[in-house]
Parts: sequence; C-alpha cells; structure tokens
Amino acid sequence: QAQLVESGGGLVQAGGSLRLSCVASGRTFSRFVVAWFRQAPGKEREFVAAISWSGGNTPYADSVKGRFTISRDNAKNTVYLQMNSLKPEDTALYYCAARTTTISVLSWQYNFWGQGTQVTVSS
Repeated sequence: QAQLVESGGGLVQAGGSLRLSCVASGRTFSRFVVAWFRQAPGKEREFVAAISWSGGNTPYADSVKGRFTISRDNAKNTVYLQMNSLKPEDTALYYCAARTTTISVLSWQYNFWGQGTQVTVSS
C-alpha cells in the first residue's frame, strides 16, 4: 500500500518554473515506479513523465521533453517534477501515481494515486 501527497503547484507566468513534489508513505517506496500525469478541463488524463525505482529510466511525453525533469530521493520517499519554460498549455491538475512493477505510460495501470496539485500558467 502507498499513500501519495502532491504539493508545489500554483500560478506562474509563461516561461516560469515550478517544482512539484510527491511524498509517499510506506516502507517499500523505493520499489515503486512513480509517474506524473496531468488532466486539463475537458481533456483526458495524459502521461507526463515516469521514473523507475533506481532512477535510471525516465521517459517523458514529447510535449514536455527538454523542459521537465523527474527525479526521486528514496531516502525522503519523494519524487519531484521540475518544470521549466512553462507554457499556458501546461495548465492542468497534476497527479502522481505509483505501481510496483514496470514503467507504464497508461494511467489505468497505476494502483496508487494522489489527490492532485493545480498548475496554472498565465500568458
């Protein structure tokens, strides 16, 4: 079992930066694959980035590649999403999710979810 809590969202101007955090409870956090998804109003939830338990595998959606960086600190049970050069189209509710097997870009394959943190980018 894992409980996930996101933080770090907010309102930022285009071109700005934010760092999201996802803190997990549970002793086996280091064994979890963790991903970030986002959902804008009226749109489906979409994959943003994921990180393997070791941090060695970090796939990104094409729309954020080169601007966002996912990382993790297993000692702190925390996964981060550093978001730079933000655009208005990045506006969404951002969720972190976890699963105990391999990395997936499919939201339905993740067992554990946080409540989300809102990111709003103004033009």
